[in-house]
Amino acid sequence: MKHLSLLVFIFSLLNLGAFAQKKENSMTDSGFVVRLTCKNFKEGISYFCYRMGEKLNVEDSAAMESNGTAVFIGKRRLPGGIYTIVFPGKNISADFFIDKEQEISIEADTSDLLNMKVNGSPENLLFNQYQKFVGEKGSLLQKERNAYTKATNKKDSLLHEENYLRYNKELSDYRESILTNQSESMMAVMLKAMKEPEIPIKNAKTRQDTIYNYHYFKKHYWDGITFMDERVIRTPFFMPRMERYYRDIYPQIPDSLIQDIDYKLLLARSCPEMYKFLLNWFTDEYLNPKIMGLDAVFVHLFEKYHSKGLSTWLNEKQMETISRRAYMQMSNLIGVTAANMEMTDSTGKPAELYDVAGDYTLVIFWDPTCGHCKEEIPRIDSIYRASWKNKNVKIYAVLTEPDKKTEWVNYIKEHKIGDWKHVYQTKEKEKSITDSGRPGFRQLYDVISTPSLFLLDKEKRIIGKKLGWEQLNDFLQTKWKEKKG
Repeated sequence: MKHLSLLVFIFSLLNLGAFAQKKENSMTDSGFVVRLTCKNFKEGISYFCYRMGEKLNVEDSAAMESNGTAVFIGKRRLPGGIYTIVFPGKNISADFFIDKEQEISIEADTSDLLNMKVNGSPENLLFNQYQKFVGEKGSLLQKERNAYTKATNKKDSLLHEENYLRYNKELSDYRESILTNQSESMMAVMLKAMKEPEIPIKNAKTRQDTIYNYHYFKKHYWDGITFMDERVIRTPFFMPRMERYYRDIYPQIPDSLIQDIDYKLLLARSCPEMYKFLLNWFTDEYLNPKIMGLDAVFVHLFEKYHSKGLSTWLNEKQMETISRRAYMQMSNLIGVTAANMEMTDSTGKPAELYDVAGDYTLVIFWDPTCGHCKEEIPRIDSIYRASWKNKNVKIYAVLTEPDKKTEWVNYIKEHKIGDWKHVYQTKEKEKSITDSGRPGFRQLYDVISTPSLFLLDKEKRIIGKKLGWEQLNDFLQTKWKEKKG
């Protein structure tokens, strides 16, 4: 795609679809009108899109008239941010700003998009100047970079290096001048969303230097960005910064994350669009986290925000999904005492989880016909016999599908894993639990797939969950080393 984009970055066009909408003749008091004139097209559908992260989302679509015009009309006021016109064919697009102004006209020539005119929005004058300046300096920087790599002597290398540094400083100074002199502009918002703090110790030599740099970088990561300005969320730069901060920079500790997230949401409460964006993003991020224990963040978000009616924009189905996941996770968070299970063993005798006495108890939910279970169960048994059994690790294996008892018994015999505690829930017990309104083991342990593993300590507290056998073994080996130390 040929695309006029910020800082000559190229972003993929996503989420485009055929959005046929009825047009009105005039803008309502609370709506918007964007008029496009482009003589390059006499027909076809053009799209008016907004940026959310690196993706484009369609706000409206319009057919190009024979005179090369198209009109986009909506009944709501547009939030400030970066918007995009995608021309017919979806191969060419151009960015522009929208802030307070809601009636804008665009004159474009797809052979010269750098000189596209956006009338009715003063923000775009600065944006256009910035694009031209960056384009010019970018060409000079690339020229000096190429010349530096081809230099055959020290004198030429130094010359091209000096030129490169000078052009780079001019570009940096130009950006800083916008941040200083046009601090409230949309251009400044975009630049702040891009800018990251510079580490104070450039050549860290000691561990203390590295630690200092990390804490400085984390502390100043959000400098210049306010969580009370919704315009920043409609740039391609804000969401990647969120992802980097919460996935790579901030410590992956539930309590610390919760404290930081609550603070961000508190800042955003006076800015509804920012608050909505943040709560949605945090909810999606921790709904099914990749790191063990971070589901506690999602449960906290449910209890403090969603269950209190503080996400009114969600529809009934979305709230149902969030509520179901929260209730599935509440009773099996890391550190909580595992729920007891009143099961029956393979001989027909009662066998409760709390009857199992061991320094550690591995609870396995499995199905003898599950392909993944067939691979994992023998591996778990091998490491159990080689290491875990002698260290007083017990295995409490729960059959998740009671109607497969024959396959279950045969598998236990065939693989000689009879020294595990094998249990299942009778239909009578299941009915009794359901009739009394109590949660079943699937909800208590969030069993949505098999095999599903939980590691309990001596007091039956959950200390590990949803791990593979290798991860469990590493976890146990670490625990035993800590105990020795």
